[in-house]
Amino acid sequence: MDEAEKKAQDKEFYTLADKFIDVANTECENKEPSFVGSSMLFATARFSAFVVASQAQDKESYEAELERATEFFTGEFDRMLKQNMEDYKTAFTQQDEARYEHLMKKD
Repeated sequence: MDEAEKKAQDKEFYTLADKFIDVANTECENKEPSFVGSSMLFATARFSAFVVASQAQDKESYEAELERATEFFTGEFDRMLKQNMEDYKTAFTQQDEARYEHLMKKD
């Protein structure tokens, strides 16, 4: 994959992720963000299991792939979560960036 294809794929990836986040933000208008987040986490787990199952030829190959798939998905989640947590530090330092302020309720 050349650099232009990689950039196009990255743009498509983030555009799709933003669509899911837009749905979550809309749901946060009527539900607690922690509830919406938990629901998204469950949906991600369910869809990830579907991805693994859909690529398996049979039950045996599916079962043989479970540990590796679990390690992959948990590793990716950990990496992405840490990066996004780091990115969100700016929400506490940039006064002109209040885009997500309504989602960060302080009790």
